[in-house]
Amino acid sequence: MSKLIASAAIRGANSLVKQAEDMLEKAIAEKGKDFTFEFPDTAFYLPMIYAMTAFPVKTLADMKVALGMAKELLHEEPEEYLWKPYLGEALDSGMATLFAEEILLAIRYIAGLEPAKDPETGYVYNGFITDTIQRNLGIQLVDGTMPGFAAVIGAAPDDDTAVKIIRELQEKNILTFLSGNVNGNSATKQLLRKGVELGWDTRIVPLGPDTEHTLYALDWAVRASLIFGGKKPGDYKEHLKYQKDRVFAFALVLGELDDIIWTTGAGAINMGFPAIADTDIPVIHPTGVCIYEEVDKELDHDKIVQKSIEVRGLKITIEKPPIPVAYGPAFEGERIRKEDMFIEFGGQRTPAFEWVRMKELDEIEDNKVIVVGTDWQSRYEKGGQMPLGIVIDVAGRKMQKDFESIIERKVHHNINEAQGLWHMGQRDLNWLRISHNAKKDGITLEHFGVIMNTMTHHRFKSIVDKVQVTIYTDEKDVLAVQEDARKAYKERDHRLGGLVDEAVDTFYSCLLCQSFAPSHVCVISPERLGLCGAYNWLDCKAAFEIDPTGGNQPIPKGDLLDDRYGRYVGIDDYLKKASGGAVETLNLYTIMENPMTSCGCFECIIAIVPEANGVMIVQRGHTGMTPAGMKFSTLAGSVGGGTQNPGFMGIGRNFIVSKKFLHGDGGIKRIVWMTKNLKESLKEEFNKRAADEGVPDLLDKIADESVAEDSEKLLEFLTSVGHPALEMEPML
Repeated sequence: MSKLIASAAIRGANSLVKQAEDMLEKAIAEKGKDFTFEFPDTAFYLPMIYAMTAFPVKTLADMKVALGMAKELLHEEPEEYLWKPYLGEALDSGMATLFAEEILLAIRYIAGLEPAKDPETGYVYNGFITDTIQRNLGIQLVDGTMPGFAAVIGAAPDDDTAVKIIRELQEKNILTFLSGNVNGNSATKQLLRKGVELGWDTRIVPLGPDTEHTLYALDWAVRASLIFGGKKPGDYKEHLKYQKDRVFAFALVLGELDDIIWTTGAGAINMGFPAIADTDIPVIHPTGVCIYEEVDKELDHDKIVQKSIEVRGLKITIEKPPIPVAYGPAFEGERIRKEDMFIEFGGQRTPAFEWVRMKELDEIEDNKVIVVGTDWQSRYEKGGQMPLGIVIDVAGRKMQKDFESIIERKVHHNINEAQGLWHMGQRDLNWLRISHNAKKDGITLEHFGVIMNTMTHHRFKSIVDKVQVTIYTDEKDVLAVQEDARKAYKERDHRLGGLVDEAVDTFYSCLLCQSFAPSHVCVISPERLGLCGAYNWLDCKAAFEIDPTGGNQPIPKGDLLDDRYGRYVGIDDYLKKASGGAVETLNLYTIMENPMTSCGCFECIIAIVPEANGVMIVQRGHTGMTPAGMKFSTLAGSVGGGTQNPGFMGIGRNFIVSKKFLHGDGGIKRIVWMTKNLKESLKEEFNKRAADEGVPDLLDKIADESVAEDSEKLLEFLTSVGHPALEMEPML
């Protein structure tokens, strides 16, 4: 390792530890050593310290203990003339830096200084990244939609260069965290000056104005091994190996480096994350800690993103339609406000719909786009509002009617991934907008068809051989074809609504999350969707047709061993192989005995409430206390990681209204507590299910956070309303 780098890392670590110590002593003097603190919405205390040492930092006194651990990792700066190995000392200093930065930022939270606010622009940075956000992004991380993340530190030479670098990261679907500054200037300020939309929706997340704020990104990374990997707190070797092998991150350093950047970079290198700079710095090319180079440089800003991807070893494949704007999932969260809008369609402003229908191969012409309408070009050029009907005809030797709805659901993603295009809803409740900037860049109505043709081929290449798009712009045509579409929607819903577990011989697995949780296997049936909520049985069936060697594999059910609990010979046999022997048997319809494993990106958690002889359900994002005595984040910390946890289980929210929901435990009548959010979002379907079970008023008898957040008050409420769970057979 370069002596310059090692010296800077060691100096920086000593400086930060001293700074954290001074701030901590001041905080103890003001608040007292027993003052408690926790970062918002996390079950992992100070995550870096907790993962590496297993020490839960809960109070200021605990911070003092943790800072003592950091001090033990400090070293003296290398002597001027005496050469000696100092790689280990530099890496130790890097870890000490991460501990000190975590404590420093925690104290800033206590003082009300985090999330930071820019005094010039008033922009409020993201600050600490919550567990909820981590789980929300879980499926994108594991299915390759988001191949990695970049920590961009500092500022580019000019605003245009900053925009170019960030746009290239967006187009490659890389999540980007921003931190640090160069003489007060930063990438965040540069993007704000150029009007670039920032935030989780666009995958450009400013964490804070200082280099130390990079720690939030590293905290986010280390929680992946706690949440998804099932790594135990204190097993630092396994955590660091997991980061290197499974969390694809790198630092992109813009502008001159100082001691704090070098020492924070040394901490990141411990985790296998390389750093690439745009200045003439010493490089470290021998491998060992990182997969490839550890510190590198690229002075050409046109090449620096590609260089970073190569150094980290990311595998990125992008299919971009031939359209005049940027394209990729990072643009999916872009908002087009009314003042930014050139034209809109649907949204109850005009008639609009989208419809995928299966055709024979000889009925359509591949990649053809037809626009049907009188004088549509001049009407489009005026902007404002227009009717719009989009019919996507697909044909293929492996195409099936059941796949129409799956392809149709992708219309939302196909359009939203184009910069300057916005889509909401589906079927005949859709709403689309085109921005002024997209119009200026040359987007036309025909490009909707180009996008559909290109992306339908790309996403469904194994089942779709031909795609043809017809766009209707006259209101009379839109309304006429819309009626045909509505008949097709109704027929489709009727056909799929009768699909039950007993009607099929094959279930499907989802192994996508094994990239993070190696022993986890999702088993998906017609009446039980994946716990992330993103994959149902038809999705998996289509995915297998598209990629027979991919993450969704067929599971022949085999002989039925237990009708009540949902246990099958074929599923058990498959699980033993797919989980590497970690899971030997599974009951699909109970949480009490050998329930399904959970990875970490589940939508909801079911937990038994023994006192009430029932279960509670809390959704991801709910930050309040529950009758189980734990918040969602704490519950999730014990449920994930690919293990079976009787009495606790992660699920997709729509499983709650399935006939197979807890079939072996008494079904929907076992629910004694649910958040108000869940009750409202599932109200219509839930009431139908409750009526089928003979308890039409069940939802009113289920408590929520406005009634009780502890088991004692919950039991009082259940008794007062006569909840059926109190009369059912004991769960334990």
